[in-house]
Amino acid sequence: MIAQSLLGRTIVPTRTREVGLRIFAIVFIFALFVGGVQLRRWTGQNTRHVRYQHDIVNAFYWGQETLKEARRLSPEDASANSWTGLFRGYLALYDRVKEDAYENDYGLDYPPLRLLTMAIWSKEVRDGFPWVDNEHPKLVNPLLKINLVCELVSAAAIFFLVRLCVQRSVHAHSTWPTWLSREHRASICGLAAASAAWLEPSMILDAHGWPQWDVWILPFYLFAALVALKNRWFWCGCLLALGAMFKGQLLFVAPFFVLWPLWQKRWVSALRMLAGFTGTAALIVSPWLLRASGAWIAFAAVAGASLLVVLRYKLPHKVAWFAGIFGCAAFIIGAFTGGSFAWFEIGFLYGTKHYPYLFISSCYNLASLLAAAGWSLKDALLSAHVGSVHFHLTLQWALRLFFLGAVVLCARGAARHLRNRDPRVLIAITAPWLLMFALLGQMQERYLVWGAVVSAVALGVSVRLSVIHFIISAASTAMIVHVMLVDKKLDPTLRAIDVLHGIRPYASVLMLVCVAFYFWDALGWRIPAFRRGAVKSGTAPSLSLGPEPEEA
Repeated sequence: MIAQSLLGRTIVPTRTREVGLRIFAIVFIFALFVGGVQLRRWTGQNTRHVRYQHDIVNAFYWGQETLKEARRLSPEDASANSWTGLFRGYLALYDRVKEDAYENDYGLDYPPLRLLTMAIWSKEVRDGFPWVDNEHPKLVNPLLKINLVCELVSAAAIFFLVRLCVQRSVHAHSTWPTWLSREHRASICGLAAASAAWLEPSMILDAHGWPQWDVWILPFYLFAALVALKNRWFWCGCLLALGAMFKGQLLFVAPFFVLWPLWQKRWVSALRMLAGFTGTAALIVSPWLLRASGAWIAFAAVAGASLLVVLRYKLPHKVAWFAGIFGCAAFIIGAFTGGSFAWFEIGFLYGTKHYPYLFISSCYNLASLLAAAGWSLKDALLSAHVGSVHFHLTLQWALRLFFLGAVVLCARGAARHLRNRDPRVLIAITAPWLLMFALLGQMQERYLVWGAVVSAVALGVSVRLSVIHFIISAASTAMIVHVMLVDKKLDPTLRAIDVLHGIRPYASVLMLVCVAFYFWDALGWRIPAFRRGAVKSGTAPSLSLGPEPEEA
């Protein structure tokens, strides 16, 4: 009775408790940040003997090729070393690589913004360290700082995502202390998810031990999901286009954001998303599309006329309409006036053809199981003749269609969860990344790192999915470790290599089971016998939990 009386009574004043919680949160976040930075520094220093140097060398090589092209096109050395000369070489490199390639083997597979980043980095390295070679440790430091910023921004985005969805949730949290408000519960869940993402071992190993640049697209995807939840669909499209210009794999999961509003029967929202995507992409690649003076004149005429119409009439979503027309006009005019699409062929299409294998290196997915069973990427599953048309379905396209169908269902689940104010909308947002790695062919072991990071949102949803997140994280880390060890094959690591190789088929089955659990929760289907009853709540929430209104 005494314990029950004490638990039901507020012992600490509310104001004191609020101040204490804030101080604890500030100290915890600061310690978490410092610990994460030190962990990344330790990882970089202690993995040099197994560092996968090929990607660093490749990035520096193409940055140097951009500088060489700048020198070739510049009339004098002074202009070649200027920023103007750098951009001149950058804009000409795609066409030069395409012309010099033998049997369409380009070697370069960087989208425009990643190539630009590598070119600027190479110029800064050469200006500061003209004597440095590709193996010098200072060479990669600027890129590691970009990785660090992207990791920090991604963790912040996960915090805001989880907090928003938990705040909107109508489900009671009976296990929480009664003195914690809904906002505090949401913030604690968000902080837990952000902490798991910030300390994600596979991301740290990929970004600072490998190192690679996969983490660059995570902030764009996560903030695209955040603005989509707030019905800012135009900005969602802009963010996705920006991210895709750094790494094309983002395009595999981008259809999720078109299908999501379509399941809600909000056609205008889907069009706004496409307008933002098209307009942003056209703005970035317009120097390649609009090369001739006539192309710029035609584009200016279309843009001017569109702007007058948009300003003259009271149309909703004026910015989205103008951006959509602007983007479509740039691509159409570029196609008819001899604009270059080498950036698309090299930066996006070449990557889908470069490695015609079911899987690459060490992958725990369906493709590796199929390869072990004797299948190959181009095996025919179905052939048919319809008149003069020959229909040929390969395993590659079957897996792609399978994946697309799963993404369609994920979008349906996201719409359903959002309508029900269910935090499992976070799982629907995560599932496309996991399904991409689990189902598609031509995956590399690093590609699970995106799903491993984003799946940290499960800490705001359920304990079961949180446990599965840590299993996915361990699998992602193991695959990256395996490839790094195989690349060097040092005597002390041979036993670990054998073990990692032996567990691959079992780990593949485990990964598929974990992804299936996430997919099932993304769909939101419940077996009637296991459906939990609704939790009754005695009081209504004091704040509006509905989605944000449509943007003007």
